[in-house]
Amino acid sequence: MQSLIKIFYPSQCVMCEARTEVDFALCGPCWAETPFIDGLCCDGCGSPLPGQGEPEAGILCDDCMVVARPWSKGRAAMIYKEKARRLVLSLKHGDRTDLTRAAGPWLARAAKPLITVETLIVPVPLHRFRLLRRKFNQAALLAGQAAAVAGVQYCPDALIRRKKTAPLEGHTRDQRFEALSGAIVPNPKRMALLNGRKVLLIDDVMTSGATFAAATEACYSAGVDDVCVLALARVVKDA
Repeated sequence: MQSLIKIFYPSQCVMCEARTEVDFALCGPCWAETPFIDGLCCDGCGSPLPGQGEPEAGILCDDCMVVARPWSKGRAAMIYKEKARRLVLSLKHGDRTDLTRAAGPWLARAAKPLITVETLIVPVPLHRFRLLRRKFNQAALLAGQAAAVAGVQYCPDALIRRKKTAPLEGHTRDQRFEALSGAIVPNPKRMALLNGRKVLLIDDVMTSGATFAAATEACYSAGVDDVCVLALARVVKDA
């Protein structure tokens, strides 16, 4: 039966619909044009760094040496440009929720240094009004897929976004941090689950880190022991 299905509905690239060997994957050319982050990167936010080798603890980019990060470690799967930017925008604004099936393994690979068997994966929350309009939280879908691949626990509603904020595109770093101050809080129903845990926060894009910082502080207020962060894509200067 599966063979017949493959004959009539062959696997296709999630970006260009070229044929692929498996479902929810990129074809060779699209993979080559997608700026995945491999090798040496910032231990605080995942931005790629010049040089070769594996990521090392304590090596930070210029931003993370200047801006205090409340979380302990951070990673990203790709740079927010070219096909990666198109993929994120298709997911967020084009209702391409199927893209999260492709992104799950990419996120799990990037998160490998951050995950233990005790890790609880938590998505950055959307405000309820934005969730009603969009009908899904892309961060929650990404987090669910990453948790499934990594084989760790996942809680989609551990945090609540109680403060509605305007879109932050074009805002300065300071404006982003000010807008998000106090915007995210722990869900009172999940306090027992969060207390004493190691949490991995997941979002689709990291720009200044303000959203992750607000979510991290919410986690610590619930008694979380340690927080790491993971973005599908990282905005990088001059990228």
